[in-house]
Order: sequence, then C-alpha cells, then structure tokens
Amino acid sequence: MSQGITFTALQGIKHVVPGDDLAAIALDGLRQTGVQPRDGDVLVVAQKVVSKSEGRIVELDSVQPSPRALELAQVVKKDARLVELVLSESTDVLRAIPNVLIVRHRLGYVMANAGIDHSNVEGGAGERVLLLPLDADASAAALRDKLTAALGCGLGVVVSDSFGRPWRNGVVNVALGSAGLPALIDRRGEKDMFGRTLEMTQVAFADAIAAGAGLAMGEGAEGTPLVLAQGLSWRAPERNAQSLIRPLEEDLFK
Repeated sequence: MSQGITFTALQGIKHVVPGDDLAAIALDGLRQTGVQPRDGDVLVVAQKVVSKSEGRIVELDSVQPSPRALELAQVVKKDARLVELVLSESTDVLRAIPNVLIVRHRLGYVMANAGIDHSNVEGGAGERVLLLPLDADASAAALRDKLTAALGCGLGVVVSDSFGRPWRNGVVNVALGSAGLPALIDRRGEKDMFGRTLEMTQVAFADAIAAGAGLAMGEGAEGTPLVLAQGLSWRAPERNAQSLIRPLEEDLFK
C-alpha cells in the first residue's frame, strides 16, 4: 500500500429514494466536491443508500409475525414484526437474550438484527425499517460498471456498513460488498522483514478501506454516505467481499 492515502467525503449528496440512480448521484457528488477519480481509486458507499435505491424499505405494519417470531420477541424484548424480518433475512439465530439478537445473515454475516435498521430511514405512513441489499457484491459490481463507463477509469467500489466486534465496544465500518479490488489479500507464503515465512496472514483489504472511509462518513446526521479513497495500491487479484466470510466449518465458537 502506498503513502498518502486520502478519504474524501463527496458533498451535495441528495436523500436517496427507491429507484434512484446511484451512479448519477455519485458522479454529481464528484463534480460538486471537485475530485477527479483515477485508476485504482475506490468509491465507498454506505449500505443504507444502496438499500434505499434498491427499495429495501419495509413498513412494519405490513409484517405478520410468525409463532416463532412472537416467541423469540418475548425473549429479546423486541417488536415481533422486526423479529419476523430478522428471521426472514437469517439462516441461524446465534444468541438471543433481552435486547440482543445475534444472527447469521443469509449472506453469511454474523451481526445484530440481520443488519435491519431504523436510523436514517425517512418516515412514511407507519414505522419503516431498512434491510440489507439482496446481494451487496452484485450491487457493488453494477455500480462499478456504470461509473467505469462514465469516467473512463478503473474505479473500485466497496459497499460498507457499521459492525460491532466480538469483545470490543463500539462499531467500525466493514465491507459488505465489493468490486474491482481484492477484498481479501492472501499473503501466506511471503517473507516478513526478517525472512520468516508468513503462515497465517490474510489482509482484509476491503474492510480496511471501509474503516478508513467510515471516519469521513460519520455515523449520525453528517449526510456524507459516499467517500472516495485515493492513493491505494495492490498487486493481488480481484476478489469480492464474500471472500471475507469465514466458512462455517472454520467456526471456532460452535
């Protein structure tokens, strides 16, 4: 990785609604901010705006809780309609105690509430929540194709979201989806500075980019969900963000 890495939040980004063209919004943000993307730059896009543009908004009043959701809602002290959505987006419930519902999302992420969020979701006639994209890697690839065609340069794209970490307080941005870059860089077999062979080292490159961009995005009302990362370099082959998901057979806590 090179020196002089910068993260620039794009300005003038409108509130995204279902059906919006994220590529057009990003291009307008680049113009308003006055930055010129180059080959190897990476656009980091907050998951919320991707989900909104893809229409992943659900009115809670439209949800009918199942018996399982009703039972689990009593345990976790959460709205049964929300619990029903969490179950529909998950493959396993890993932890359920009052105020905590940790699941394995259908895309493999281990997270609270299947990533379903109330924050920064505009109100409608009733209470609304936002689900994760159907396929964040596909979302990143589609956005990259449009931006590459419009800009004439090889831009990478990362779709990011804020995650908690085991046994650590606070949240940090990670990559849910990516395109045009190596989400995971395998350095096993290389030598360290003292000539020892690296046996375990795999670099979560897309997560590191997402974390840096998160500092420019903010976590509240900043309104800067798109960040351009510049000054990055890599020599590894492209791999999407699914490569970051540890296989179930390697789960150390089952």
